[in-house]
Amino acid sequence: MSRIRAAVLGSPIEHSLSPVLHRAAYQELGLDDWSYDRFEIDEAALPGFIAGLGPEWAGLSLTMPLKRAVIALLDGISDTAASVETVNTVVFTEDGRKVGDNTDIPGLVSALRERGVEKVESAAVLGAGATASSALAALARICSGEVTAYVRSAARAAEMREWGERLGVDVRTADWARAAEALNAPLVIATTPAGATDELSAAVPATPGTLFDVLYDPWPTPLAAAWTQRGGKLLGGLDLLVHQAVLQVERMTGRTPGPLAAMRAAGEAALRARH
Repeated sequence: MSRIRAAVLGSPIEHSLSPVLHRAAYQELGLDDWSYDRFEIDEAALPGFIAGLGPEWAGLSLTMPLKRAVIALLDGISDTAASVETVNTVVFTEDGRKVGDNTDIPGLVSALRERGVEKVESAAVLGAGATASSALAALARICSGEVTAYVRSAARAAEMREWGERLGVDVRTADWARAAEALNAPLVIATTPAGATDELSAAVPATPGTLFDVLYDPWPTPLAAAWTQRGGKLLGGLDLLVHQAVLQVERMTGRTPGPLAAMRAAGEAALRARH
């Protein structure tokens, strides 16, 4: 039996949960002839790696630092990926084309919808990196009013306002020193590295709304734990990983995994095994 291959690329890559999630989906779908691996690939090695792939390859997942570097190597990208100039998914078509997509944006929306968050009147974003631009793109679909981005520099503030203008989102920026104010928004999306929001855990309001903290290890973060203690609705990085992985599986295999429980359980087990 000839195997069909897919993999996740990035640097560092050893922490990635993508193999666990995709393999769980393959098992649920009965795709015994599919395999999913991980490869440590940086920007310099990416062109040679992609050029060397054979016809058995169906797709790739991409993490940092490759999400923008890959674009120049592709035959085309989706409108969603173009909106943030970020590709996390590459699909190899039957006619040999390499097409890029972004499943983080619809994954964010889908994860929120699963928890009953369909529309919000305003929102706050903590941070200003690549994930923050994807958060703005997701908010363009569900937020009817202003989004406030809390950032650490004037340059980052300008970037977020530019992304907002490009994506059709009314973005206001505020200095990180005022980040505690963000926690009063009905939806808060935290896109910062581990430890960056720890200082905010004491500022969680008495009746918080929804927090989507994109971290998954360590979990829960101090902010996430405090949010739950106050009765707020909480989503974590594993929610995003599962929902974007489902979309990647759909695009690569043409099949839709059933209930997400198997993929989520596999991810949770892998995280427990690390600690």
